[in-house]
Amino acid sequence: MTGTQHKMQNAAQPNSSYDIKLLFPVLFLVGIGIVMVYSASSVLALKKYGTGYYFLKKQACFALLGIVVLIICRRIPARFFRPLAYPFMIMAITFLAAIKFTKFGHSVGGSARWLRYGGFTFQPSEFARFTLIVYLAYSLDKKKDKLNDFYVGFLPHILVLGILTALIFIQPDLGAVLILGAITWIMLFVGGGSLKHLFLSFVALLPVIYFFMVSAEYRLKRLLSFMDPWQHPSNEGYQIVHSLMAFGAGGAWGAGIGKGYQKLFYLPEPHTDFIFSVIGEELGLLGVLLILCLYVLIFWRGVWIARNTQDSFGALLAMGLTTAIGLQVCINMGVTLGLLPTKGLTLPFLSYGGTSLLVNMASIGILMNIAALKPEPNG
Repeated sequence: MTGTQHKMQNAAQPNSSYDIKLLFPVLFLVGIGIVMVYSASSVLALKKYGTGYYFLKKQACFALLGIVVLIICRRIPARFFRPLAYPFMIMAITFLAAIKFTKFGHSVGGSARWLRYGGFTFQPSEFARFTLIVYLAYSLDKKKDKLNDFYVGFLPHILVLGILTALIFIQPDLGAVLILGAITWIMLFVGGGSLKHLFLSFVALLPVIYFFMVSAEYRLKRLLSFMDPWQHPSNEGYQIVHSLMAFGAGGAWGAGIGKGYQKLFYLPEPHTDFIFSVIGEELGLLGVLLILCLYVLIFWRGVWIARNTQDSFGALLAMGLTTAIGLQVCINMGVTLGLLPTKGLTLPFLSYGGTSLLVNMASIGILMNIAALKPEPNG
């Protein structure tokens, strides 16, 4: 058998079907998200915009556009993203720099994390996360025989991470920085990077993380309030206290959709960062467990896809995309349950926000494309 024939026999052929085991929990979460965004934001929207349907309409439009994006990405071969690794990286760096150095940067709550042009708002850190995953999948696949070499398999990836995190840190957005760092570490580990390099880099970063946590007064206060939020119920611990009160009030069955109390100008950003708290109050423990089960299904399916694809780039890409969604879920839920210090991260597929929803729906479409690749039968 010639080398060409061998490659042809092992080539991956696309399947036109959709992965129902992945699609069902995603669409279910998006549907729940539309309902809960309306429930969490209607009073706030009525006061601010004169109509309780403001955020509902926008989220419904984001959801429809997200489904279109999912379908498009499902149809695009995953390997199409390989040559886009560096163009995407240039775009991501440009967008992040534009927040700080152009007039298009837009601030909310003291953080400049968005670009605004006319009526269009875009969060570059979401695109930067996706770009980093594509870059790492491409680079780790390309350098798979040299990953133990510090100057080839480790340093270039850390330098790229450093550029992105520096631009995101000055926004400031420490939560996004931590997610990018965790994604890089996990993908290097899964891709076969040197365990020595990974361990030493982790140890070296601990004092840096500590310095950044204590160097800014507001971050230090958040850390102290996280340890005992009930000692600071009217200032630094305010968000966590009211989030925990929401979960406590929900009980086993919940107060009912639309009947929550903490969303009425007590919980900050109830339709974005703290929508899980609203779910806990209105849908109770049963609703929380349902949401957890849906996320577990997505994560399990994503890992299964990564483990079962024969294409190394596709496997790394699938693992990176799955890891990104999983980390965001864990951090958001950890914050709302008082298990982690407060971070401004949305809950995938549920929270209000166009950029986050579109990027996550694109990720699911790519995962489905990778899952649909079947080895060509012999003969």
